[in-house]
Amino acid sequence: MRILLINPPHPSIGSRIPREQLPPLGLLAIGGPLIDAGHDIALIDAEFGPMRIADIVTQARARRPDAVMLGHSGSTSGHPVVCALTCALREALPDAWIIYGGVFPTYHWRDILNEEPQIDIIVRGEGEETAPRLIAALAHVPAKWEPVRRQGHAPMRATGRSLLAVRGIAFRDKGVVIGTPPAPMIADLDTCRVGWELIDHARYSYWGGKRAVVVQFSRGCPHPCTYCGQRGFWTRFRHRDPGKFAAEIARLHREHGVEVINFADENPSASRKAWRAFLEALIAENVELTLVGSTRADDIVRDADILHLYKQAGFERFLMGMENTDEATLRLIRKGGGTVKDREAIRLLRRHDILSMATWVVGFEEETDRDLIRGLRQLLSYDPDQIQTLYVTPHRWTPYFRVAAGREVIQTDQRRWDYKHQVLATRHMPPWRLIAWVKFIEAVVQLRPRALKRYIAHRDRKIRHGIRWYYRMGRRVWLHEIWNYLFRDRRLRSGPSLAEFWGAPQDAEEEALHVPGREKRPALAPTRRASA
Repeated sequence: MRILLINPPHPSIGSRIPREQLPPLGLLAIGGPLIDAGHDIALIDAEFGPMRIADIVTQARARRPDAVMLGHSGSTSGHPVVCALTCALREALPDAWIIYGGVFPTYHWRDILNEEPQIDIIVRGEGEETAPRLIAALAHVPAKWEPVRRQGHAPMRATGRSLLAVRGIAFRDKGVVIGTPPAPMIADLDTCRVGWELIDHARYSYWGGKRAVVVQFSRGCPHPCTYCGQRGFWTRFRHRDPGKFAAEIARLHREHGVEVINFADENPSASRKAWRAFLEALIAENVELTLVGSTRADDIVRDADILHLYKQAGFERFLMGMENTDEATLRLIRKGGGTVKDREAIRLLRRHDILSMATWVVGFEEETDRDLIRGLRQLLSYDPDQIQTLYVTPHRWTPYFRVAAGREVIQTDQRRWDYKHQVLATRHMPPWRLIAWVKFIEAVVQLRPRALKRYIAHRDRKIRHGIRWYYRMGRRVWLHEIWNYLFRDRRLRSGPSLAEFWGAPQDAEEEALHVPGREKRPALAPTRRASA
């Protein structure tokens, strides 16, 4: 089959670094197994530019694909663009299968298939094994099909019931939405290779113009944070073979000139034994790389005795999901760890000349001015090298959704549900004052004398480069977000509740994959859209 993978353009500034672009790892991970199954695979990365929908369609039509597969890492806020793009693709490619995957469609498959007739099939959960099985099954679906019409909607493609044997998908049969049982979790992540040959590595850069890729050592996280939209998607923590993973990274450097490795893992260091084995294997490869990623502060504290291996392997920055500086809030969201470990992790990283980025999320509680002042003081006492301030963005499939279900939604534009826009009202503070606090806190933390001293004269040349690159990028984002707030974004004075906006909680379906030996509620029964 001729299959076209499309990385849709994304509206969020948080997804696009000025003049730099990272490759779409999710689509490349699907592409590798499809190539190995004998299919003709091509990729359109529409994030470059970003491309206009008309230009994407023109390129897609020229390739004459039998199937188009789309997905995006920021899939909640990217969904409206996918809807518009797939409508245009359906007009241009009436006979092609349109297949959609990602975190958001994994959980909102009922809504999407009821409301977006141009989308034929949704892949739920991990797609590396599901996609080849799906494409093989489509070969047995009759090429000629008869559209099924619904009042007020365009024709919907009737796929037939031959897809029922493919686990981990959702589709329509004669207008009825059907979800097959969850796909099995991929036990051995090394069996599914990434299709690096689909990209021109020279086009992708990060960390100040350095050739870069995104990789995944592990999937999932063993910690029970109630707000996390990724934990259930991967179902269970797993990791790749440390030696094979290090060898792949070294090959990317030697054969394609890759200089920066950006880890997409939620918690790559969860297994100390496996993580240490990877660090030692990469050091043995003797390649000069810049590694950046995310982890938990308590893992850094745990690994105090081996942080020199982190530095030797090439790590220059860790983003640590501290989420908040208030102990009661951390207990509410079951974050684990605590403020003492957060502060200690930053101190340990600095001792080893590794940058720390602290994420700080507003909106978990009904903050007052006093709460934000206390939070700023705590952040200053942490003394992080960098800060990333985010807004609470609850997902329907997480346990936190039930906690926030009665809160008022003030941002109904789904394109703004990207963690960088306030979407829930706060009882004690209007939106203008909250964003003023957020921008003030960011400025104070990044412009404090200690931070500026490191910006000017950090002892490590590579770290000094990383600090200065982040300041350049952060300044543009800071101004862009203020401009958006004043002149582009629209908020409601009185909006629906979170439950009215998105619908009933889905935390019973949080785990997207089937683990052998664990019973799971079936997803077979067709349902209608529950959200407003």
